[in-house]
Amino acid sequence: MRPAALAFDAAASTFDARFGQWQSVLAQRTAVRESLIKIFPPGGTILEIGGGTGEDAVWLAQRGFKVLSTDAAPAMVETARRKLAPLGSYAEVIAAEDLERFSSRFIDATRHRFDGAFSNFAGLNCVDDLRPVARGLARLLRPGAAAVLVLFGKFSPGEIVVECLRRRPRQALRRFRRGAVPASIGGHDFTVRYHEPGTVTLAMHPWFTLTVRAGIGIFVPPSAAEPWISQHPEFLELLCRLDRIATQPLAPLGDHVLYQFVRTEIAAP
Repeated sequence: MRPAALAFDAAASTFDARFGQWQSVLAQRTAVRESLIKIFPPGGTILEIGGGTGEDAVWLAQRGFKVLSTDAAPAMVETARRKLAPLGSYAEVIAAEDLERFSSRFIDATRHRFDGAFSNFAGLNCVDDLRPVARGLARLLRPGAAAVLVLFGKFSPGEIVVECLRRRPRQALRRFRRGAVPASIGGHDFTVRYHEPGTVTLAMHPWFTLTVRAGIGIFVPPSAAEPWISQHPEFLELLCRLDRIATQPLAPLGDHVLYQFVRTEIAAP
């Protein structure tokens, strides 16, 4: 496994307990889910990339979608399988970097294409090159289907403020760095990349057209503000309202940025 997969695999047993109680995470997750439910066709078959423990896949499956959740970390996938099996959905160990290879096997075996795909909470920031992901999605999605990619934003004022208040100036400025940036979870080290918006769009071309770019967590702070922000629910609700107003006008300022692409008619590579 790649270093990021190893890190999240080690964190799988405590992941939901750690992040599930943080209200800032829930607020950002809710904003993404509100978009997904509007974008995907009712009852459609949906592919999730970097699905972790399957929280978003479960939410969609409970609302009538059939979901294949994928992740590079086997322990994460095992947790997702247990949640999804009673709902008629599935999880498989597939790294985002291997999506192109998986697409060939999947199409040959099933002759089926998905009605939509998504990746939430910056799973694709663990991927150095997004082009193989785009090629895989081009094969796996039918024309007209949406691909919703939620990545870290390049400039998050909220993170800068929070990290400065925590006296961690290097963390406050990390998104301005180019190339691989050190990260860790549970004491396990890996790297992330803060992809430029133009890089994301170019990687998806010509098989996908960008239709919407929305900020997630413009005023709602990143998880670095926990546990303080969870202890102030009324203030957090105000920030959520501001986010809903500013989601598209101030999209580049989000802790995360939601890119909504639509599959074109151009033949898959």
